[in-house]
Amino acid sequence: MSGEATANDVRSLWKLIGGSAFMASMCCFPSVVLVFFGLASVSTAAALSDNLYWGYNGMGWFRPLLLIASTMMVVVGLVVYFRKEGICSLDEAKRQRQRVINTSLFVGTFTVALYILFNYVILTELGIALELPWESSRLWN
Repeated sequence: MSGEATANDVRSLWKLIGGSAFMASMCCFPSVVLVFFGLASVSTAAALSDNLYWGYNGMGWFRPLLLIASTMMVVVGLVVYFRKEGICSLDEAKRQRQRVINTSLFVGTFTVALYILFNYVILTELGIALELPWESSRLWN
């Protein structure tokens, strides 16, 4: 395999990590965008993010759905990645077990870290700057 193909495969892993972290944050991102572009008032955006994050009466289905979809995106992405790398059977996966485990742990760890950074630091701070009532969501409070 050439070095360029390997670089493209690594780039696809970073796209997978970023895309899944972004998808998991879709409960809060629309509120920030709507207020930023003046398409919604702060109270409307706060109600939207509360409904998407917590749901009606705390029985939300949207956030768990996003987390499940993001997890599935990571799993499918890893399967596609390993198949492109020539790991197409369980026997081959057993032979390259250490590589499969290390890559999967790397992707999983960085996906969760990027999700926490994006959702609980960047989006929270942007929301607070736009006067959304998210001060209690800060990690360092």
